[in-house]
Amino acid sequence: MSLDSKSVLITGGGTGVGADMARAFANQGARVFISGRTQTSLDNAASQHKNISTVTADVTDEGSVKSMFDQIGPMDIVIANAGAAESAPLIKTDLDSWNRMIAVNLTGVFLTLKEGLIRMQGKEWGRLISVASTAGLRGYSYVAPYSAAKHGVIGLTKSLALEVAKKGITANALCPGFLNTEMTDRSVATIIDKTGMREGEARATIAKNNPQGRLIEPAEVSAAALWLCGEGSEGINGQAISISGGEI
Repeated sequence: MSLDSKSVLITGGGTGVGADMARAFANQGARVFISGRTQTSLDNAASQHKNISTVTADVTDEGSVKSMFDQIGPMDIVIANAGAAESAPLIKTDLDSWNRMIAVNLTGVFLTLKEGLIRMQGKEWGRLISVASTAGLRGYSYVAPYSAAKHGVIGLTKSLALEVAKKGITANALCPGFLNTEMTDRSVATIIDKTGMREGEARATIAKNNPQGRLIEPAEVSAAALWLCGEGSEGINGQAISISGGEI
């Protein structure tokens, strides 16, 4: 695959899946921009490849998202990856936590894809990709706001796909299971803190959600994103693609 002529934006590109996708697309020749709120993380990710540039942005703020695109210009591929998770029983989840999860995980995707599509007008080819989760395909206990947001991302993506279907643009959602990333490390730490489990036991508790008994690697998500941008992907539109070892 060669993406030499393509430009790519990846939100939340400083760590985890976002950083891995940035390297993967850069290795295929694409000009990659990664965005986030923490410049240090962005700089660390950008140092991995000469084709990666950074732009600071808060995806929950409409003005910030518009400014981001003003700085980088129209993109051929827009990947709305930025997200966060918090864990608590629903009866202990306050409104502030709910609003934070909806803002970064759903509103941030809406603002990113909307502005990305606006800047794609006139192009004959484009790819809009949201990074959702298996939490958007099923429920998980103790993460109701996160799961609700990810369900919303899938609904948003499916609706958007119908709007762009005749424009040479596709919109799809990637839905990984529990990933071998910093976000899962924080979940492991929470389990240890609340249960007293050892780290290996806590990690195994999370991994057992996957029928393959393991965490999904970021590179597997990157490979799926590249596939959606490669030749032969034109008919893949409006899909929520589970990357979960058979969990979904």
